[in-house]
Amino acid sequence: MWNVLLSFSGLVALIQLLFLPFFPESPPYLLLQKGDKAGCLKAMKQLWGEGNYHTEFDDMLKEKAVTKGTKIMNVLEVLKEPSVYPQLSTMLLLLLSLQLCGLSATANLQESIIPYVALGVAISELISIIFCSSIIDRFGRRILLWGGYLLMALILVLLETSLLLSDQFLWMRYCSVVLIFLFIIAYGIGP
Repeated sequence: MWNVLLSFSGLVALIQLLFLPFFPESPPYLLLQKGDKAGCLKAMKQLWGEGNYHTEFDDMLKEKAVTKGTKIMNVLEVLKEPSVYPQLSTMLLLLLSLQLCGLSATANLQESIIPYVALGVAISELISIIFCSSIIDRFGRRILLWGGYLLMALILVLLETSLLLSDQFLWMRYCSVVLIFLFIIAYGIGP
């Protein structure tokens, strides 16, 4: 039934494509990119209901004034800009560190429970996104990065220990899976 499960994401994308024309453009996009003040106010009312949005509108006008001389770059222009190479390389290293670490392959599990592990990984990523977005403003990125890396290091030590003991105690394999989920959550909260 994996084909049904994989096609579900395609079905969701198709539904989004069908309903997308009925939603308004983003108010900041309409004002900052298109210069459409009336469209911006109309989109605000359509998205947020009736109300007075003059403070938000004024904030967007201030942002437009600040960024007036700034050229908007597409993805290729950003990749060609040498001043963003440190940020891009840091971001690439962070993304590759999770993708290429091979955590899912280290648990030494039976083939019958691997689909459940894949589902658990997806749920762990969802939990980390929700949790991080709710605490990032309170603690800041620096603390989340430090805390995330420290948690990841601790979890990796525990994971290595559980893998070493998995031949002696079969239940340690399941501890390894839980530690993998915790590692993904720590990664999502921090880096």
